[in-house]
Amino acid sequence: MPASTIKLHVSHTYRVPPAVVYDAWLNPEIARRFLFATDDGHVIRADIDPHVGGRFFVVDRRPTGDAFHQGVFLELKRPQRMVFSFSVEEHDHNCDRVEIDIEPLGGGSRLTLTHEMCAEWAEHEEKTRRGWAHVVEGLGRELEQQQLKPTG
Repeated sequence: MPASTIKLHVSHTYRVPPAVVYDAWLNPEIARRFLFATDDGHVIRADIDPHVGGRFFVVDRRPTGDAFHQGVFLELKRPQRMVFSFSVEEHDHNCDRVEIDIEPLGGGSRLTLTHEMCAEWAEHEEKTRRGWAHVVEGLGRELEQQQLKPTG
Protein backbone atom coordinates (compact mmCIF):
# COMPACT_ATOMS: atom_id res chain seq x y z
CA MET A 1 0.00 0.00 0.00
CA PRO A 2 1.19 3.50 -0.70
CA ALA A 3 2.17 5.68 2.24
CA SER A 4 -0.82 7.93 1.54
CA THR A 5 -3.41 5.65 3.09
CA ILE A 6 -5.70 5.73 6.10
CA LYS A 7 -6.29 2.69 8.29
CA LEU A 8 -9.56 2.43 10.16
CA HIS A 9 -10.47 -0.32 12.60
CA VAL A 10 -13.73 -1.87 13.74
CA SER A 11 -14.08 -4.68 16.30
CA HIS A 12 -16.98 -6.78 17.48
CA THR A 13 -17.34 -9.76 19.80
CA TYR A 14 -19.57 -12.78 19.16
CA ARG A 15 -20.79 -15.66 21.31
CA VAL A 16 -19.75 -18.25 18.74
CA PRO A 17 -16.35 -19.76 17.87
CA PRO A 18 -14.13 -18.17 15.18
CA ALA A 19 -14.97 -20.85 12.59
CA VAL A 20 -18.68 -19.97 12.77
CA VAL A 21 -17.95 -16.26 12.24
CA TYR A 22 -15.52 -17.00 9.41
CA ASP A 23 -17.88 -19.39 7.62
CA ALA A 24 -20.86 -17.03 7.92
CA TRP A 25 -18.89 -14.21 6.26
CA LEU A 26 -18.18 -16.42 3.23
CA ASN A 27 -21.62 -18.06 2.92
CA PRO A 28 -23.67 -16.17 0.28
CA GLU A 29 -27.03 -17.09 1.84
CA ILE A 30 -26.00 -15.73 5.23
CA ALA A 31 -23.90 -12.85 3.88
CA ARG A 32 -26.81 -11.45 1.89
CA ARG A 33 -28.54 -10.71 5.20
CA PHE A 34 -25.72 -8.61 6.68
CA LEU A 35 -22.86 -7.88 4.24
CA PHE A 36 -23.30 -4.31 2.94
CA ALA A 37 -27.02 -4.53 3.71
CA THR A 38 -28.54 -1.24 4.80
CA ASP A 39 -31.63 -0.77 6.93
CA ASP A 40 -33.57 0.72 4.02
CA GLY A 41 -32.14 -1.52 1.29
CA HIS A 42 -32.35 -5.13 0.20
CA VAL A 43 -29.42 -7.24 -1.00
CA ILE A 44 -30.48 -8.57 -4.38
CA ARG A 45 -27.22 -10.33 -5.22
CA ALA A 46 -24.44 -11.87 -3.15
CA ASP A 47 -21.91 -13.84 -5.17
CA ILE A 48 -18.96 -15.13 -3.15
CA ASP A 49 -16.23 -17.40 -4.55
CA PRO A 50 -14.26 -18.13 -1.35
CA HIS A 51 -10.75 -19.02 -2.49
CA VAL A 52 -7.59 -16.98 -2.96
CA GLY A 53 -8.10 -15.15 -6.24
CA GLY A 54 -11.86 -15.66 -5.99
CA ARG A 55 -14.17 -12.68 -6.23
CA PHE A 56 -17.19 -11.39 -4.38
CA PHE A 57 -19.90 -9.12 -5.71
CA VAL A 58 -22.74 -7.79 -3.55
CA VAL A 59 -25.56 -5.53 -4.73
CA ASP A 60 -27.75 -3.70 -2.22
CA ARG A 61 -30.89 -2.20 -3.77
CA ARG A 62 -31.44 1.10 -1.94
CA PRO A 63 -34.05 3.84 -2.38
CA THR A 64 -31.29 5.99 -3.91
CA GLY A 65 -30.23 3.25 -6.36
CA ASP A 66 -28.20 0.07 -6.39
CA ALA A 67 -24.92 0.01 -4.44
CA PHE A 68 -22.22 -2.33 -5.77
CA HIS A 69 -19.48 -3.80 -3.56
CA GLN A 70 -16.79 -6.03 -4.99
CA GLY A 71 -13.37 -7.42 -4.35
CA VAL A 72 -10.89 -10.24 -4.68
CA PHE A 73 -9.78 -12.56 -1.88
CA LEU A 74 -6.04 -12.17 -1.32
CA GLU A 75 -5.63 -14.39 1.74
CA LEU A 76 -7.92 -16.95 3.38
CA LYS A 77 -6.77 -18.77 6.53
CA ARG A 78 -9.74 -20.45 8.15
CA PRO A 79 -10.83 -19.67 10.82
CA GLN A 80 -8.63 -16.75 11.82
CA ARG A 81 -7.95 -14.45 8.86
CA MET A 82 -9.17 -13.17 5.51
CA VAL A 83 -7.82 -10.36 3.38
CA PHE A 84 -9.45 -8.92 0.30
CA SER A 85 -9.28 -5.99 -2.05
CA PHE A 86 -12.38 -3.84 -1.92
CA SER A 87 -14.02 -1.33 -4.19
CA VAL A 88 -17.35 0.27 -4.77
CA GLU A 89 -18.09 0.36 -8.47
CA GLU A 90 -18.68 4.11 -8.58
CA HIS A 91 -15.21 4.71 -7.08
CA ASP A 92 -12.64 2.95 -9.24
CA HIS A 93 -9.65 3.70 -7.02
CA ASN A 94 -8.69 0.04 -6.40
CA CYS A 95 -6.62 1.11 -3.42
CA ASP A 96 -8.63 -0.40 -0.60
CA ARG A 97 -7.54 -3.47 1.32
CA VAL A 98 -9.58 -5.08 4.08
CA GLU A 99 -8.12 -7.45 6.67
CA ILE A 100 -10.32 -9.46 9.00
CA ASP A 101 -8.76 -11.19 11.98
CA ILE A 102 -10.87 -13.46 14.18
CA GLU A 103 -9.50 -14.59 17.51
CA PRO A 104 -10.93 -16.95 20.13
CA LEU A 105 -12.33 -15.16 23.16
CA GLY A 106 -13.55 -17.48 25.90
CA GLY A 107 -16.33 -19.52 24.29
CA GLY A 108 -16.78 -16.88 21.60
CA SER A 109 -14.63 -14.75 19.36
CA ARG A 110 -13.54 -11.22 18.52
CA LEU A 111 -13.45 -9.97 14.94
CA THR A 112 -11.19 -7.03 14.14
CA LEU A 113 -11.58 -5.46 10.72
CA THR A 114 -8.92 -3.13 9.32
CA HIS A 115 -9.76 -1.13 6.21
CA GLU A 116 -6.86 0.55 4.48
CA MET A 117 -8.10 3.22 2.10
CA CYS A 118 -6.58 5.90 -0.09
CA ALA A 119 -5.97 9.14 1.75
CA GLU A 120 -7.87 10.96 -0.99
CA TRP A 121 -11.05 9.44 0.49
CA ALA A 122 -10.36 10.83 3.99
CA GLU A 123 -13.66 12.72 4.03
CA HIS A 124 -15.40 9.32 3.88
CA GLU A 125 -13.45 7.75 6.75
CA GLU A 126 -16.14 8.08 9.43
CA LYS A 127 -18.94 7.02 7.07
CA THR A 128 -16.85 3.98 6.09
CA ARG A 129 -16.19 3.13 9.76
CA ARG A 130 -19.93 3.37 10.51
CA GLY A 131 -20.67 1.19 7.49
CA TRP A 132 -18.32 -1.56 8.67
CA ALA A 133 -19.69 -1.28 12.23
CA HIS A 134 -23.17 -1.85 10.76
CA VAL A 135 -21.86 -4.91 8.88
CA VAL A 136 -20.20 -6.57 11.90
CA GLU A 137 -23.21 -5.79 14.12
CA GLY A 138 -25.50 -7.24 11.45
CA LEU A 139 -23.37 -10.38 11.42
CA GLY A 140 -23.82 -10.56 15.18
CA ARG A 141 -27.61 -10.35 14.86
CA GLU A 142 -27.56 -13.02 12.16
CA LEU A 143 -25.41 -15.36 14.27
CA GLU A 144 -27.69 -14.87 17.28
CA GLN A 145 -30.74 -15.74 15.16
CA GLN A 146 -28.96 -18.85 13.87
CA GLN A 147 -28.30 -19.95 17.46
CA LEU A 148 -31.96 -19.47 18.39
CA LYS A 149 -33.28 -21.62 15.52
CA PRO A 150 -34.47 -25.04 16.63
CA THR A 151 -32.44 -27.98 15.38
CA GLY A 152 -33.87 -31.19 14.07
